[in-house]
Amino acid sequence: MTTRSLQRRRSALAGTTAVLLAASGLMGVFALPAAAAQSDERTVTDHGGATRNDGDMTQLLRESIVDGPAKNVILLIGDGMGDSEITVARDYAEGAGGEFAGIDGLPLTGSYTTYAVNSNGSVNYASESASTASAWSTGTKTVNGRLSVDVSNAPQATLLEIAKANGLKTGNVSTAEIQDATPGAQIAHISARGCYGPDQTTANCASEALENGGLGSISEQLLNLRPDVVLGGGSASFNQVAKAGPWQGETLFAQADQRGYQLVDTPAELDAVTTADAHQPLLGLFATGNFPVRWNGPAAIAGGGDLPAASCVDNPERLASGLSLGALTEKAIGLLADEDGFFLQVEGASIDKQDHAANACGQIGETVDLDEAVQVALAYAQTSRDTLVVVTADHAHTSQIVGSTPPGLSVNLLTTEGQQMIVAYGTAAAGGSQQHTGSQVRIAGYGPGAANVVGLTDQTDLFFTAADGLALNRDLTALSADATVTAPADVHPGDTFTVSVDGLDADWQATGVLASDPVDLGQVDVLAGHAEFSATAPDEEGPHTITLTGVQTGTVLKATVNVTGGAITPPPASPSPLPGAAGGAAQGGSPLALTGSAVPWAAAGVALAMTVTGAYLLARRRRQQLRVTHL
Repeated sequence: MTTRSLQRRRSALAGTTAVLLAASGLMGVFALPAAAAQSDERTVTDHGGATRNDGDMTQLLRESIVDGPAKNVILLIGDGMGDSEITVARDYAEGAGGEFAGIDGLPLTGSYTTYAVNSNGSVNYASESASTASAWSTGTKTVNGRLSVDVSNAPQATLLEIAKANGLKTGNVSTAEIQDATPGAQIAHISARGCYGPDQTTANCASEALENGGLGSISEQLLNLRPDVVLGGGSASFNQVAKAGPWQGETLFAQADQRGYQLVDTPAELDAVTTADAHQPLLGLFATGNFPVRWNGPAAIAGGGDLPAASCVDNPERLASGLSLGALTEKAIGLLADEDGFFLQVEGASIDKQDHAANACGQIGETVDLDEAVQVALAYAQTSRDTLVVVTADHAHTSQIVGSTPPGLSVNLLTTEGQQMIVAYGTAAAGGSQQHTGSQVRIAGYGPGAANVVGLTDQTDLFFTAADGLALNRDLTALSADATVTAPADVHPGDTFTVSVDGLDADWQATGVLASDPVDLGQVDVLAGHAEFSATAPDEEGPHTITLTGVQTGTVLKATVNVTGGAITPPPASPSPLPGAAGGAAQGGSPLALTGSAVPWAAAGVALAMTVTGAYLLARRRRQQLRVTHL
């Protein structure tokens, strides 16, 4: 499925559009008699009383069977939210004949497979959150426990990285620690999902630690990537201290502050943020670990289905309403929405975590929480009409509605309809962690390109649905290849001068070397393709070469500065690329194939803890100038 061209899929879908619309119309005509259709009092026992199709859904269907490109993509993930988990939550909170306004409100649905692979390339039918999140983030299957690397541990470019390189704004929101598997797959490349900070990385991913020349921990890679908006938990890891690089001995929080991040941890501070971009990205961390869940209730126990039915109750430890997933999603969209478009991933993380704990009320409340976030995304998409919204899960889980008390773990809940509902967990004994299941899971979409989720696809197809829907150029080396370098033509010995580079769109950091001694100019953050280096002219007169390198793509640029003791000709008002810099074009960068091939991170052996030394002087390139459609 991953090799099937988008053009073939679109052609096939276009041929069935009329049939789908006609079918939805027929459902409205023949589902129930006219009298029953006009009644608001019908029950599920009435003829047609359990049907779900209505005019509103038909209109959403018409709006969604359209081709792209989309300007924005909002991807919402219910971690562990299999069909059974959706049904458990819906039956409890909305009733058997009810529906979720968000999760059930997307008109085009399908299923996708979620299997992982083993290190030898064979299939692993039971996946987990790291391998599955990596699959839709990169389009490449990987091994359980790994984040956005392939079976050989080679980094694979992510949707968030590619969107950023194409000039879109980017966001990552989760109710888990922001380093956790689902959000972590968009921001990091590492062999073990638990390497959150420098301490865990040194202990468990030593070859990937900064002090050993690796890319660093998930938190350190996040700071290097600089998404515009990051909201979630996991502040504990940012209190860890860097073990190498320019911020060695300082906490990651101190590093983030020095690199220009807006750091917030309360609803009031979040409300006060009015802009977030490459120059001042937002990092909001509102819990040391994962967010507390929305609802509490009795855990499943052996024989629990025979106990009196219980209701779920509000968790007194839940964060303020301004930090609900819906509120965070609304804030992120408000900060990201602009003329260039955006990519935003939102995760309801603890459906899975509470399913593991056999806590039905916990997982139900988190599903309700995600539904509110989906409603926010849908409301925005219906207004913008250029936004693709996709709602899905990473993998299925273990909870089941059963008709009587099973021999294993179960709990008896009192639903909103006043009925008893027994929820069973059968993949671990009391006190154990319930297992994921290998079932296909639901995927649903609304907006331009949403028809690509229909039918049976694979999790990796979602990468292409999003990337092609946004018309992203996935050749990252090409996006930095037209970079130019600017430096003064002449300087006096001992003068301090500035060298700048523009157009390193797929690089997050750059290094510089003045080749005369040589003198290391250090490493700086690249802000929307722009970076600046400060250099001191050597005492030796004559031409001196400056070499700048994009860390992520390996793009190399050279400029020549002439050191002279005589008079210096002022530069023109609008300086052109320096003569002798090969026209300002990149030289010697490693070729980068489309995602699915290894990304040649040229400086994987270079510490990536960087410092912001330049101002944001170059306006973001319009993405239309960068995009190449891959059909």
